[in-house]
Amino acid sequence: MRLVLNLGSLFVRGTALMFALVGATTGLLCLGGVFNDKLDALTHWAVIWLACGVAGLVLGAAFARDTERKAIVGLSLVAVLATGGLMTPEIAGSWFQKTKPKATPALKLVQFNLWAGNHHPEATLAWILAQKADVVTIQEAGGAAWPVVAGLLKAYPYRVSCDGARTCDTWIFSRWPMTQKRGFLKEGLPLAGATAVVQAPGGAFPLAAVHYVWPIPAGRQQAQSRLLVSRLAPFPRQNLIVAGDFNSTPWSFSLRRQDKALGLERRTRALASWPSGDFSRVARAPFPILPIDHVYAGKAWKTVKVERGPNLGSDHRPVVVTLAR
Repeated sequence: MRLVLNLGSLFVRGTALMFALVGATTGLLCLGGVFNDKLDALTHWAVIWLACGVAGLVLGAAFARDTERKAIVGLSLVAVLATGGLMTPEIAGSWFQKTKPKATPALKLVQFNLWAGNHHPEATLAWILAQKADVVTIQEAGGAAWPVVAGLLKAYPYRVSCDGARTCDTWIFSRWPMTQKRGFLKEGLPLAGATAVVQAPGGAFPLAAVHYVWPIPAGRQQAQSRLLVSRLAPFPRQNLIVAGDFNSTPWSFSLRRQDKALGLERRTRALASWPSGDFSRVARAPFPILPIDHVYAGKAWKTVKVERGPNLGSDHRPVVVTLAR
């Protein structure tokens, strides 16, 4: 029995040390993301490194021997402080985000990565239509998600995709007429995105929808961000709205630079949207942990409400944003 207890204690202390080392090492490497895109890829998972630091802190404080406790607790605190420092501004911003009572004219936007492996396209389509949104931006609209697109094509009279055809996976749908419609892939640009000027009753406004690549390998996503900023340069910032799956968390240095470069206010603050449900053939997510679906808007728009939609057939949760002029 004593042997079993000793082995159990050794296992717990070793686990505490492992969590502390992983959390501290990756937490410090994340800080290097300010000057290195490869290190910045680690910042997207800051919530995981923070969890490692907290686990090491709890286990080390409770089970480590006196000779080990200071080292384990110290390393754990490094992890908590490094990752917590990255995440705190975004989380605090979500707490203090100002909203405005619904006014007219209002705009309701649904942003949703449908996922090409969508398990329940019929339920997904039914939910989107039930929102009665003025505009809908979607990504990964091919494969098993195509029935959703087919339904939206019937429900919304105005639309544009990233290549101007029905083979592209990023779309803008609108119940109001759209002019100046452009698809980035149709123009040979390495970004799944589209822009249009929506002729709304309260006045026209430019709208963009995009889908970035993953942050690994480093460099491609940052190049797409710079490309988007350049393509949006002709549009007035006051009324501009940008929505999409950016595959980038708000505590990354890459998204912080994009926030500044776009000159818009990101209305989705610490709103986790991925992973959701059966996001792979072998894994299920009980709840999303990464905020990677974002909606930006210019100063002419006031935030009325920002909501995360339910778990449907996608590996993303939808985002619903209501704005008022």
